[in-house]
Amino acid sequence: MDRDDILEDSNPSVGMVEIVLKTIGPARPSRLRVPSSIKVCDLRRLIASNDNLPIDNLRLILRGNALCDVKNEADVQIQLNDGDCLIVAVKPKPPVKDGFDNDDEDDDLKFRLPRSSSRWKKRLYSFLHDNLKLPDILLMLIFNLSLKAWMIIIMWFILAPLAHRWDLGPLYILATGFCLILFNLGKRQAGDISAYSIFNEDFRELPGTLNADRLDRDIRAGQF
Repeated sequence: MDRDDILEDSNPSVGMVEIVLKTIGPARPSRLRVPSSIKVCDLRRLIASNDNLPIDNLRLILRGNALCDVKNEADVQIQLNDGDCLIVAVKPKPPVKDGFDNDDEDDDLKFRLPRSSSRWKKRLYSFLHDNLKLPDILLMLIFNLSLKAWMIIIMWFILAPLAHRWDLGPLYILATGFCLILFNLGKRQAGDISAYSIFNEDFRELPGTLNADRLDRDIRAGQF
C-alpha cells in the first residue's frame, strides 16, 4: 500500500493536518500532510515512502512517547494536530559478531505473550511491559507460573510474618528449602533405573558406572 492508497482509504470526514518531521541526523526538517486521525502503521508507511526510509527500522516519537503499531492485537490509532512535531529515527542494524548474525539469539531472550492468551493477561502484560518497564526475564517468570504456584507464593508471604512473630523464622526458612527439594525430586517412570544402585532391584547399576569392582577387573585385565 503506497501513499495514495493510504490517503484514499482514510475517512473523508477526517480533516488533513500538516506535521513537522524531524529526522535524527543531518537531514533538514520536512513537512507532511496526513489525516488528523490515522493508524500508526499507515503513518509509518507514509513517512517511509515520503523520505525513502527503511520501514522495518523506522522509529516514531510523538510528544515524548515512542509509537507502536499494534497494542493488545489491535491497530493503534492516534490523533494528530496541525503543527505537531514527529521525531523520526532509523534504528541502526546491530553489528555482526564473530561473523554470525545474533538477531535470533536476541529474539529468544525476549518474552512474547502467546496469541491464545486471555484478554486480562494481555492487558496485564501491556501494563507491566509498557508502563512499569519490567525486564523480559521477570515477565517470563510471572506469566509462566501456574495459578497453584502463585497461591503457594502468596500463602508463603502471609505466613512469613507469623513465623517471625513466634520466633520460628530460621525454622520456617529451612522447612521451605526442604519442601522445595522434595517437591522437585520428580518421579521415575515404570522401568526407569535410578543412578544409585541401592534403590534398584538386585542393586542393579547404570551401564558404564565406575566402581571398585570394575576398576579391579580392568587392572587384572591389564587395561591400566
